[in-house]
Amino acid sequence: MNSFKNTVAILIDGAYFLNRFRKIYGSDLTASETAEKIHRLSLAHVGAGNYLYRIFYYDCLPFDKKIHNPITKKAIDFKKTQQYMFRNELFAELKKKRKIALRLGQLKDFKTWSFRTEMTKEIIEGKIKISELTENDIVYNLKQNGIDMKIGVDIASLAFKKIVDKIVLISGDSDFVPASKLARREGVDFILDPMWNPIDDSLFEHIDGLKSTCKKPFGSFQ
Repeated sequence: MNSFKNTVAILIDGAYFLNRFRKIYGSDLTASETAEKIHRLSLAHVGAGNYLYRIFYYDCLPFDKKIHNPITKKAIDFKKTQQYMFRNELFAELKKKRKIALRLGQLKDFKTWSFRTEMTKEIIEGKIKISELTENDIVYNLKQNGIDMKIGVDIASLAFKKIVDKIVLISGDSDFVPASKLARREGVDFILDPMWNPIDDSLFEHIDGLKSTCKKPFGSFQ
């Protein structure tokens, strides 16, 4: 019989985490430094006297194809982009960390381009003409595929098998609600860490607590 109070699992939505992380800490940290931060911020959720079951990190493998920008006709090799190299380096660093399990999915390639949101508004308002667009005004359409499903399945498995007493989800997506409700019905303490990002009032009824362990940015709500 162990002397631990609670067994804790940390689940991290990687895309959400990195987006918030860069807004809080800036974009200058290396993959190694980022992996260390992920580990430290996760451990801060465990608490004294508790046992860390595992840290699950969910993300998609970076896009690795070569495409042509429709405005400039220039070839873009995604394997040579900073984002591609950073993601792969981050995954490699996370694999070295104790108690971290990677859950990697694939990006869905829509094979289409879209105007950036701010550019769409300016085009509609007549502030800019299509002929005036530059290569940076459009984005290639990619979407995470299966990540929410992986998170949901793991939450259900942890709850049904009575593996943990507490689950901490680092995310801000309302798609987690059905899995959260299931875990709570099974007696699991469910904590949400949105990294100080505001969440909808309706989400509070589906969690047992709200806590962020990263540094608090100016003007945050918690």
